[in-house]
Amino acid sequence: MAGAEGLSGVDTDTRPAGETSASVAPIQHKRRWQNHAVTTFRPQPEPRAAYRAFHPISTRWSDNDVYGHVNNVVYYSWFDTAVNHWLIEHGGLDIHAGGVIGLVVETHCNYFAPVAFPNAVIVGIRVAQLGLSSVRFEVGIFPTDERLPCVAKGHFIHVYVDRVTRRPAPLSPQLFKALETLT
Repeated sequence: MAGAEGLSGVDTDTRPAGETSASVAPIQHKRRWQNHAVTTFRPQPEPRAAYRAFHPISTRWSDNDVYGHVNNVVYYSWFDTAVNHWLIEHGGLDIHAGGVIGLVVETHCNYFAPVAFPNAVIVGIRVAQLGLSSVRFEVGIFPTDERLPCVAKGHFIHVYVDRVTRRPAPLSPQLFKALETLT
């Protein structure tokens, strides 16, 4: 993660592949015990044009938490819903009987502005990395006003495995071809 301290106590930039300087803003600061400035990167909201496919989602009353906005855990559900909807519709993924399934092995989300019921959101998706048995999906949560940037963005990594053995399995040619359209 950006800003993670290594053993030397110096912040390192470990942005994931695909994070560009346009999507993160550098921040200069000094730590009390250090005599030199270090740079960390603060993620920035992105426009819709940065994403390849979109899925609308309605918020629910139960999505709001005691603070009056959608709870952070709900965003991960939106990620999962949008990506799996796209995979079923375009990639031929059979979540009930297919021999290969995608397991989430990593997730992350940055929040820029709150969302609350009854506002709807639009979830944008893209593929940042496509491997033989894994995919890094990047996801943006947008308000319905098309002029506004994302209110949150994140990623998750699917590793595709054999349904029975849970060992990594290659993506089918059909799924691989479909996923390429999101790159």
